[in-house]
Amino acid sequence: NFMFIKDVKAREILDSRGMPTIEVDVLTQDGHLGRASVPSGASTGIYEAYELRDLDHQRYDGKGVSKAVHYANNEMKDAIIGMNVTYQRHIDQVLNRLDGTLNKKRLGANAILAISLAVSRAASQAMHMPLYHYLGGHLCHQLPVPMMNVINGGKHADNALDFQEFMIVPVGFDTFKEALRAGDETFHALKKLLAAQHKSINVGDEGGFAPEFSTNEEALDTLVEAIQKAGYQPGKDIYIAMDVASSELYHDGVYNIANKAYRSEELIDYYQNLISTYPIISIEDGLDQDDEDGWIQLTSRLGKKVQLVGDDLFVTNVERLKHGIQQHMGNAIKPNQIGTLSETVDAIMWAKEHQYATIISHRSGETEDTYISDLAVAFNAKQIKTGSLSRSDRLAKYNQLLRIEEALDESCYAGYDAFYHLKK
Repeated sequence: NFMFIKDVKAREILDSRGMPTIEVDVLTQDGHLGRASVPSGASTGIYEAYELRDLDHQRYDGKGVSKAVHYANNEMKDAIIGMNVTYQRHIDQVLNRLDGTLNKKRLGANAILAISLAVSRAASQAMHMPLYHYLGGHLCHQLPVPMMNVINGGKHADNALDFQEFMIVPVGFDTFKEALRAGDETFHALKKLLAAQHKSINVGDEGGFAPEFSTNEEALDTLVEAIQKAGYQPGKDIYIAMDVASSELYHDGVYNIANKAYRSEELIDYYQNLISTYPIISIEDGLDQDDEDGWIQLTSRLGKKVQLVGDDLFVTNVERLKHGIQQHMGNAIKPNQIGTLSETVDAIMWAKEHQYATIISHRSGETEDTYISDLAVAFNAKQIKTGSLSRSDRLAKYNQLLRIEEALDESCYAGYDAFYHLKK
């Protein structure tokens, strides 16, 4: 009986942008506590599970989550009290059935997910195991390659850049510790470079810089120079990744970039030119979530040369992922804490089975919770996306990975192997 759920306590807390979010404690009969909080995104896909907000503009400008907290503390708590905390999938199924909607709109995906993650943390505590070990068993051993968002644009910044994120990806190293140091040194080289150019070195939501670049190419040129100034070789030690967030640029059947309209095939031509010029290893959300014909063409033309990540396209949804695999759309997914833990694991396993890469991801509105670090190691995900090299909500995840690497005697860093799907 000591592993049975004794209590569930939810509360409204603040995320890294000062916006309300939900945190949940799950307590077992013998006093073990599992705590989890959920992030939220600035740029969200139309197919994502529903994030329940109060829409009461007298509180937090309508962004409060008191309704989600109420459901967690009452209806959802009553449904799982007395259940064995290690029965994760059954608990997740109970929560989904209780909600009764396809996208978790009644109770809120944020409330459901917070409870789901807290349950697993309570179970790991009750079993006296680190979270990554409890989730992944004895086979987990691989430290992921970090995708570090060092230049912000789009909805993440108030500048002229169309693309939302420009990331550095340190692959050519033997350990996560060395890769993290290389990324950090490049980040600081970039800071010095921007300061010398009299550009802003203020940081955005994810800890990256948001300087006034006029074109995407100017941002890419500056990144290449920063990598070199840090003493590393672009395209060997460190690569570049981009999150285009193209759904934000898509209107009336065309993509508006730098005051020019692109049809799908023209935008693919543009990407092809970029990857032939710069050491780009990954493009996320290169086309709109509903531009399926474009995604098929994009994957056919560039899928062997560069990682093509479907975030808004797949939204950690197994059915959407299955459809994408059948239609040959993209070659990587980005689970980012939508749904329940069980659904996230199902998406990861389905992707792995079909040779799609997996990137465990944060959101732009984060908390100090380091759950995704353990999740990435638990399932040997090979890649993690958790922001830049500043802001403690981002660095908490990197620091947790350092601790995990130290604890795993036979750990290995994914490095180039994280992009194995490009070697077919």
